[in-house]
Amino acid sequence: MKTITTTEDLAAYCKEAATHPFVTVDTEFLRERTYYSKLCLIQLAMPGTTDENAVLVDPLAGNMSLEPLYELFRDTSVVKVFHAARQDLEIFYVDAQVFPEPLFDTQVAAMVCGFGEQVGYETLVRKIAREGVDKTSRFTDWSRRPLTDAQKSYAIADVTHLRQIYEFLAAKLEESGRARWVEEELQVLLSPATYIIQPENAWKLVKTRTSSPKFLAIVQELAAFREEYAQRKNVPRNRVYKDDALVELASNKPKSHEDLGRSRLLLREARKGEIAEGILAAVARGVSMDPGAMPKPDRSREKMQVNPALADLLRVLLKAKTESAGVAAKLIATAADLDAMAAGMRDVPALKGWRAEVFGADAMRLCEGRVALTAQGADVRIILLDDE
Repeated sequence: MKTITTTEDLAAYCKEAATHPFVTVDTEFLRERTYYSKLCLIQLAMPGTTDENAVLVDPLAGNMSLEPLYELFRDTSVVKVFHAARQDLEIFYVDAQVFPEPLFDTQVAAMVCGFGEQVGYETLVRKIAREGVDKTSRFTDWSRRPLTDAQKSYAIADVTHLRQIYEFLAAKLEESGRARWVEEELQVLLSPATYIIQPENAWKLVKTRTSSPKFLAIVQELAAFREEYAQRKNVPRNRVYKDDALVELASNKPKSHEDLGRSRLLLREARKGEIAEGILAAVARGVSMDPGAMPKPDRSREKMQVNPALADLLRVLLKAKTESAGVAAKLIATAADLDAMAAGMRDVPALKGWRAEVFGADAMRLCEGRVALTAQGADVRIILLDDE
């Protein structure tokens, strides 16, 4: 198999790929020691049934530019096919602020086509291509060179089988008229907001048991400093300090290096230097924050009066409808959606757009009715009573 190591060869390959209706794409990367993924390998394949028009692109080779690939990504006449594309797209967006369009994600399409939730690539290869995938090189250091033959074979298989999977799923979507369902789901993947964490919003990712605005103000400042530092130094946020240490700091409100030294959970490296100074400054900002600027916890769910019987009935309905429609339940409604509907809310995704075609009409009828539970011995039944 061919490995591309120069800009000229990549440009030639992408020029030929642009004459085809689609190209399959995958990446190998490392992220254990960095904030941003380190791109180590790109796999590409044009339509076909052999490995002849599939290549490996080595972004670590010399001064090769990926601009020819990005030009192919911008070519809307060629569908770019990925499986579980989120992390791949993040790499390309962070590097060049480019998204491959039009995009086709076989994991999303498989959920729409009834293959279950979060279906893996190996499962689709087995069920659609009737082939197996050698997993021996899955956990490997893709930054080391030279790559072994086993690594190359594993990597190229991620795009060669993908061609048959794409053709099968695309045809199934065309037949069922569900292509727009996939397009709607992919809008999240094609949004810059999906891949950019603003430091001031990083606190929303931290799980806490306390919802006091004063406490959350300190959490917000500590999370913002950690995110800014991690992005600037390109290190994982947990290498700065972990969430449990962050919550401990917000509770103890350290004012000095001596206070930091008494922390049980703070990493030793974080008790000195730039990180320590950043922590103390963040805590001070949080403590002195104006009450009007303090973050407000989302209490909307606390105020909901969920009808548990109706929520259970909606779950039964969702399972029945999605099984008969051949679509993953996760795409139609989440547990939060069902609880909100059972509490009387109607402004939920499950009752809008294409989801309503699968779930909405029956769900609305259930929600507008009244539900009663009856018990006779061990027999418990949920009974829906019309408003009339």
